[in-house]
Amino acid sequence: MTSLTRRELALGLGGAVLLAGCSNGVGGNGGARIDARVDATLAEMYRRFPGTQNLAGNANGLLVMPLVTEAGLGLGGAYGRGALRVNGITVDYYSTAKASAGLQIGAQQYAHVLFFMTEDALMNFRRSPGWAAGANIEYAIPEGGETIAAETTTSLSPVIAVIFGQAGLRLGATLEGVKYTRIIP
Repeated sequence: MTSLTRRELALGLGGAVLLAGCSNGVGGNGGARIDARVDATLAEMYRRFPGTQNLAGNANGLLVMPLVTEAGLGLGGAYGRGALRVNGITVDYYSTAKASAGLQIGAQQYAHVLFFMTEDALMNFRRSPGWAAGANIEYAIPEGGETIAAETTTSLSPVIAVIFGQAGLRLGATLEGVKYTRIIP
């Protein structure tokens, strides 16, 4: 019979903890949890801003980020997870990461939905290894009960971002970049 030394026991337990931390979640319920949050976010957006239903009906796909948390003090960042839906069905899961630098202070949380209005915009998004939001996005930020309508200028944009449900306060002028990356929840 062999006896374990304290060192071997500590190394064995430490290795087990490290291996457990490396789990990628395949077979977990992460996807179901994200889908439930996406459903709730879409229901809330449609309830608060009825014009987004027509926008969604004309879109080729929707990337829904139910909760993005952002904070900064000089340097800042944000992170959130969501799902890409095509014809109402989740086809992929994505994370969003954002970095910013400049005069800023505070923290906030919000939801956002990207409406891919053209098939090309959706395919470019899906084929890229990591997609950075750029100048080809038109932003619609509803304030206090306003409705969002798909006007001629809006519906001609390849990607429209609707940001809503802001909570918290973040002030400043920053330079920022956003990247969306496909994940396995």
